[in-house]
Formats: sequence, C-alpha cells, structure tokens
Amino acid sequence: MSMAGAETQHATLVSNVGAGVLLRGPSGSGKSDLALRLLNLGPDWRLVSDDQVALSRNGSVIMGRAPAAISGKLEVRGIGIVDVAVAPETEIRLIVDLVERADVPRMAELDQTSNLLGAAIPSARLHAFDASAPLKVVMLLRLAEVRAALRKN
Repeated sequence: MSMAGAETQHATLVSNVGAGVLLRGPSGSGKSDLALRLLNLGPDWRLVSDDQVALSRNGSVIMGRAPAAISGKLEVRGIGIVDVAVAPETEIRLIVDLVERADVPRMAELDQTSNLLGAAIPSARLHAFDASAPLKVVMLLRLAEVRAALRKN
C-alpha cells in the first residue's frame, strides 16, 4: 500500500527507547529471529511490528507502526505466532538490510544511508543469523544516534 508520505513495507520494526530499527530482507532472511534476539537484550527493546510495517513521514521524520491486525504478534519459527510487548509507534533511525553472510562487507562505510519515503536513513547490511548480529545492531544504532546528535550541533 502506498500513498503520498505513507506506505506499508514487508519488514520488521523494533524500538530501543524510541529509536526504531527497521529490519528488511526477503522471507526467511531472519527478520523475526533477529527481532526476537534484540527483544531478549532487555526491557528497553520492544517490538513495533513483525512482517508488515506501516510507514509515514512528517517532515524529515519517518515513523513506523504495526497494522492493527498484527499488532503485538511475533512469528517465532518452530513455535508459531506469539504475543509480545510492543511499542505502538517509533521513529525509524536505522535500517538494517539482512543479506547472506558473503554479502556483508568486511569494512562497511559507516555513513551509508537508504532512502525511505524520500528521507535518508542510516543503513547497514548484516547477516541475521550471526551470533553477534544483535550486538552489531546495538553498535550501529548507537553510532547512528551519535552522528545525528553531531549533525544537530
């Protein structure tokens, strides 16, 4: 679904105290699995939406939320769909494109961005099933937050 300043994407969105991380990739790439491992890092991490994310733009801010039908649901492969605590909406501050391990750059450019509804959002490519993937997401989000704060000053 797409309209001016809004669309729905096949993705998973998690939030860390209001800072959203949009996990994108094809079916089976590990979006829900990585989200589950991020949620396990502690109560500061919340699911916003699994599988489908409704996006909207307000100025340079891109917000994401769950379509009503799937709010609070996370698909856990091998178990099924489970209820989890959610954040109703979050600002997307990082995009992580989930790719095969061979497609993850050894030395990534840390100022890479992706276009989302016409806004440049910090982005990176990771392999979701690496044991260190959740910690890499935390590091990338911190880096994106520091860079955003420096741009404001």
